[in-house]
Amino acid sequence: MSLTPDQILSAHKANIETLFGLTSKAFAGVEKLVELNVTASRAALNEAAQHTQAVLSVKDAQELLTLQAGLFQPLAEKTASYSRHLYDIASSTAAEFNKALEAQSAEARKNFNSLVETSAKNAPAGSESAVAVLKSAVSAANSAFDSVQKAVKQASDVAEANFNAATQTAAEAVKTASSGKR
Repeated sequence: MSLTPDQILSAHKANIETLFGLTSKAFAGVEKLVELNVTASRAALNEAAQHTQAVLSVKDAQELLTLQAGLFQPLAEKTASYSRHLYDIASSTAAEFNKALEAQSAEARKNFNSLVETSAKNAPAGSESAVAVLKSAVSAANSAFDSVQKAVKQASDVAEANFNAATQTAAEAVKTASSGKR
């Protein structure tokens, strides 16, 4: 069985649409990252200016130590918040890519299965066992692919849960440490 020019053109058109869609999603992720970095940089600059003014108005060493101690908890919280936003941007962009790739993969598998079925119908007499072996191999490959997709999804969910737990633990440790110093 051979592909018609319309089928080839349709496949190329779908691939180009997918490429442009993924490119748009990548740019959206980069835009979010740039916006996050600009916002964080602006906030850091403002806070540095405020802290410098506060340091310049210090009257004794005890006041300076108190001022410095008060700087670390907000800094740690902001770092954790920045990391969380960064992770959210990366994971949402990756999720969009995965969704598009899964759709493309499903379409490719559907087309391949259709090709196998059409070829099996047009197979010469006496090739039933070869066709059965081919169908079995395709079925096994599809099952393996589904298993790999599920394993990747589970690993991704575990990694996200671990990241959330680590972020929460770090935030609680900072709060505990800053409460203990005061």
